[in-house]
Amino acid sequence: MNLRGIFPPIATPFKDDEIDLDGMRANVTKWMKTGLAGVLVLGSNGEAPMLDADESFRVAAAAREAVPPEKTMIVGAGEESTHATIGAVNRAAKAGADVVLVRTPCYFKSQMTSDLFVRHFIAVADASPVPVLPYNVPVFTGVNMAAEVVGTLSLHPNIPGVKDSSGNLTQIADLVTLSAPGFNVLVGSAPTLYASLCVGAVGGIVGAACVIPDLMVQLYDLAVAGRQAEALALQRRITPLAKSVTTTFGAAGLKAAMEMAGYVGGLPRRPLLPATPQIIDTLRGQLAALGVVV
Repeated sequence: MNLRGIFPPIATPFKDDEIDLDGMRANVTKWMKTGLAGVLVLGSNGEAPMLDADESFRVAAAAREAVPPEKTMIVGAGEESTHATIGAVNRAAKAGADVVLVRTPCYFKSQMTSDLFVRHFIAVADASPVPVLPYNVPVFTGVNMAAEVVGTLSLHPNIPGVKDSSGNLTQIADLVTLSAPGFNVLVGSAPTLYASLCVGAVGGIVGAACVIPDLMVQLYDLAVAGRQAEALALQRRITPLAKSVTTTFGAAGLKAAMEMAGYVGGLPRRPLLPATPQIIDTLRGQLAALGVVV
């Protein structure tokens, strides 16, 4: 199991509001021919909250068919209760997950304490048949998991890493400093990927990798090789598109950009709306600036 490198949090294509498994398999097959370390299925960019348990299982199982054994398949499996999360983790493992990504519970925000997070993730990791990556994504959950919590969790033998999508570079540095040796800190923010690698992160699960996988892998390779000036220059080139396909335009923007780059994007699942002509024009210009034929 490798957690170093670049992973795309793959989109879930929909056709007439139903899952397009053939389109997804075609995408994964194409991504797996690049230098990507693997894929994340059923993450935020995969519109995971829009799928029921049966759909989630079928999506993960279909992706597994296209992910070769030397690549790592991470599957999102977070729910609100510890009980439901353990059930989701077991379903993901049966579908072929090498690792599961488990977001922080968040509905009862005022009760989401550090002690609660530690208890929750330890219980899930104890019960999981595959390794568990805690997932901190404050933009969606409204709660932030402190670096000290992750430091405690890093001692658990079934928690080999964390994904942090806060975009907070100080927090990323604290995660690296406070975690056990060999713990894998992955980030979910492409605009801060280069800087995160500089402070000790070992990779990224970033939406831009769904659209420009080769450039994202190139950025990672440059940073790891110590070619800082080149890495910084490439980060600056990538950042406008990276922002557009995540925080600015969301799933609709990601899917529209994927279509332009030759992948099957499809439409977001209702009630999410498709990209507008104005969004498409913006994305087309950003892709052209990166040399992507659209």
